Amino acid sequence: MRFLTASESHGPQLTAIIEGLPAGLTLTADRINEELRRRQGGYGRGRRMKIETDQVQLLNGVRHGKTTGAPVTLVIENKDWKNWTDIMGAEPVEDPSQIKKQVTRPRPGHADLNGAIKYGHRDMRNVLERSSARETALRVAIGAIAKQILEEVGMEVAGRVVNIGGVWDTSERPDDLALIREKTEDSEVRCLDKQAEEKMKQAIDVAKENGDSVGGIVEVIVSGAPIGLGSHVHYDRKLDANIARAVMSINAFKGVEFGEGFDMANRPGSQIHDEITWSKEEGFSRKTNRLGGFEGGMTNGMPIIVRGVMKPIPTLYKPLQSVDIDSKEVFSASIERTDNCAVPAASVVCESVVAWEIANELLTTFGGDRMEEFVQRVNERRKWAREF
Repeated sequence: MRFLTASESHGPQLTAIIEGLPAGLTLTADRINEELRRRQGGYGRGRRMKIETDQVQLLNGVRHGKTTGAPVTLVIENKDWKNWTDIMGAEPVEDPSQIKKQVTRPRPGHADLNGAIKYGHRDMRNVLERSSARETALRVAIGAIAKQILEEVGMEVAGRVVNIGGVWDTSERPDDLALIREKTEDSEVRCLDKQAEEKMKQAIDVAKENGDSVGGIVEVIVSGAPIGLGSHVHYDRKLDANIARAVMSINAFKGVEFGEGFDMANRPGSQIHDEITWSKEEGFSRKTNRLGGFEGGMTNGMPIIVRGVMKPIPTLYKPLQSVDIDSKEVFSASIERTDNCAVPAASVVCESVVAWEIANELLTTFGGDRMEEFVQRVNERRKWAREF
């Protein structure tokens, strides 16, 4: 499968085209809209979320609730577009210097200056509109479809926040992913522990009062993956590497780890590698899951556990120093409407990109033009692996 997105933060709409979905997948707007709702929530979100109530339109490739095998087009309207028509319109203007809200002061931590130099833009709005995290609404919509593919073959996805602003949720992660989803949906910061939730909210409040922002760490768990997704034979076929790339492609993400991750540097191999077991009922398994479900770039049948680090949002209401690209004078960086913490929302986005990579690998490995054919092949592999 593959997809393309086209969007600007204040353009008329967000558009995605997905190619390669099998025919016969049940697909409705309601399921996607529920995931979009989850992305828009979370403590620390800004005013933009009060303007937009994201709803998807399925324009192509779906008929009477089922995919046809043709490309699927998704569209999400930007309700704020009516306030930006003159600024962001596609039609030519006689005097470009009269366009309102031009951006000549790059914001530290954003794509503004690098993108302007790369593409030769004197108005950096051309950069910030596309580099905006608004595009992640499409990632979540696409991920909602990927999650449905995973569900068809008995796989589950859950996500949670484990750190915001240095406050950790140290509670034990349940094996039951449905319980994780239930608890995180009941939390404004998508963590499991209520005491940690209150401390995280306090950290967000303090940052907001200071005109500052906070980042954090999110975790995604995927259960039910068949053994052998991905491959050891070439670098671009390693599934953990592809997942890491996808997580790093989320706005403001700066680090990825699987299982025990970076803590492995502090411990000997005897405390890291997962011992192998076998039973007639389950086949091969592991006593522990410190490697997060991967060995040699391939799934080993254990739950996939991946974490991503999100830096603090770089747009600050107490702006950092910058330099105007026209006058070269020192200024405080310009302010675009923003959140001061988007870690809970990023947890939902992270779920979506991980689900997409796994669904894509499933279809690459097992093929199938029809969902019925695809599901049958996955189940046959599971049976074969148990009897190996």
